[in-house]
Amino acid sequence: MSADVFSIAQQIRFSHTDPAGIVYFPNYFDFANGVVEDFYTKRLGVDYAKLIFDERRATPIVHAACDFFAPSRMGETLTLTLLLDSVGKSSIAFSIFGHDGDRLRLQLRIVTVYMDLDSGKSTPIPKDLRRRFAAYQLAAAGWTPPPKPGAAP
Repeated sequence: MSADVFSIAQQIRFSHTDPAGIVYFPNYFDFANGVVEDFYTKRLGVDYAKLIFDERRATPIVHAACDFFAPSRMGETLTLTLLLDSVGKSSIAFSIFGHDGDRLRLQLRIVTVYMDLDSGKSTPIPKDLRRRFAAYQLAAAGWTPPPKPGAAP
């Protein structure tokens, strides 16, 4: 059984790059935020804009880290694949792998917190959303990222 993971294609544009012609590293964090928004809307069936504006909930990033293995350049397409690492009372930990098929370029690890926008405080993740997360973890189980450049097969 193959894993059913959430991935999006990110076209690398001129505006994403630095004078050396490679993606300027902060842009990867913007890409990660976009993947998470798309994951909620396209995979979990939770309209992210409605979550924020109507339900007054948000999922800001409270921790982020990234390991870079190979550069990405303008004109290339980077596939971003999201795995759900863990779900706490109000926190959600993700790994996002940037790859171009058979080569891993980067791995982002982010933690978001489910929060009430009116109080500005974390709030427990609703049971329905928790079930959707669990279903995704099960569907994505078994997916492994491509190897890092130069790694033995």
